Amino acid sequence: MTDRSATIDRLKELLGERLSTGTSVRELHGRDEAYSTPSLPDAVAFPETTEEVSKIVSICAEAGCPVVPYGVGTSLEGHIVPVRGGVSIDTSRMNRVLEVHEADLDAVVEPGVTRTQLNDALRATGLMFTVDPGANATLGGMAATRASGTNAVRYGTMRETVLALEVVLPDGTVIETGTRARKSSAGYDLTHLFVGSEGTLGIITRLTVRLHGIPERIAAATAAFPSVEAAVDTVILAIQSGLPLARIELLDEVMMRGMALYNPDLGLPEAPHLFLEFHGSSAGVDEQVESFRAIAEDMGAADFSWATRTEERNRLWEARHNAYYACKALRPGCVALVTDVCVPISALAACIAETKEAIAESGLLAPLVGHVGDGNFHLSILIEPGNAEELARAKALAHRLNRLALAFGGTVTGEHGVGSGKKIYMEEEHGPAWALMRTLKQAIDPQGIMNPGKIV
Repeated sequence: MTDRSATIDRLKELLGERLSTGTSVRELHGRDEAYSTPSLPDAVAFPETTEEVSKIVSICAEAGCPVVPYGVGTSLEGHIVPVRGGVSIDTSRMNRVLEVHEADLDAVVEPGVTRTQLNDALRATGLMFTVDPGANATLGGMAATRASGTNAVRYGTMRETVLALEVVLPDGTVIETGTRARKSSAGYDLTHLFVGSEGTLGIITRLTVRLHGIPERIAAATAAFPSVEAAVDTVILAIQSGLPLARIELLDEVMMRGMALYNPDLGLPEAPHLFLEFHGSSAGVDEQVESFRAIAEDMGAADFSWATRTEERNRLWEARHNAYYACKALRPGCVALVTDVCVPISALAACIAETKEAIAESGLLAPLVGHVGDGNFHLSILIEPGNAEELARAKALAHRLNRLALAFGGTVTGEHGVGSGKKIYMEEEHGPAWALMRTLKQAIDPQGIMNPGKIV
């Protein structure tokens, strides 16, 4: 502890009041939104520049002190929990939109900029940032976890969105990866090595991200289906038909019951639903809508509802983004163990069918919602706080879902990331490639100080 205390003293000299050892601040940075065991950092640093991040990491590296990056704490697999203590580096003060290049459709931002903050800054440009994981996460955190969301089926995830990065390495060295050019054949793709690395290889201090033009017309819709299978089959056929849907969200009948409790003004029946959004020209959107309606009606869909006004669309998607709270309305006072998987689109219906069987056998409430346009879906498994038996059943259900996803040729996480929660599946999913990940980790971070206990 002597070395750790000396390290904190040195950081205090560097940052002054922007280094906190207060219990309440440490507790805030000792957990995320997952059902994971909290673990407090020894201190929390609030840098304002890349130079300060570099100095913080250099000081920690000299003492072998762990370093854990922190955005706003919205991760779901224990990513930002400092399981070995150390220093939590909170990037919330590095929150400037540095450059917007309208002609090139890109922006340069600091890691503490949130997705809504960037879109507010873009309001007068006719451009938009499209990755929408639901939470108002920071772009640094979204890049670190390779975030996805409701728009990914059309616009892609952070993997497709990040063009270049500035990163502080585990010894304090600052590097830049990538450029603002849209493609390059110059060397290893280091940018996308750090996208999804969850703070285990370095700390992102600047990002260049791709933007898109706001479409001429946007229309949202909801449709009720007789079964989850019918809804999923509709999605598969719509995609195979080439419909350029911007958003396709599945909510099962249990989720819709929670929606009715939490959002009674929505007035939607308690049946499996698709929430959709169409982008394009006025004529193009009309054509997409009619094509989708024809496909859906063939699958038994009913109760179509359309929204073209901005406030109507925002109300619909706000309800979708509040799905976590709608889940909890099904069992007041509960907590949720949240998990996600992703499978090839052709396997989606079968995987969800087996998932529903597993939920029934578990005896637990577990609403299902998913970005099904890319084969990704989530469960929120509701349990009584402090009930060890229910927690064990919830973990067994989540484990069964992860194994199902792998059996269908998928992945144990489509967007939540690995953190500490899904590390146990890495070897099964990746095989010998996981050993290569360990080799990369050891080469870049030989002391193992960068967010230890995660991924590898």
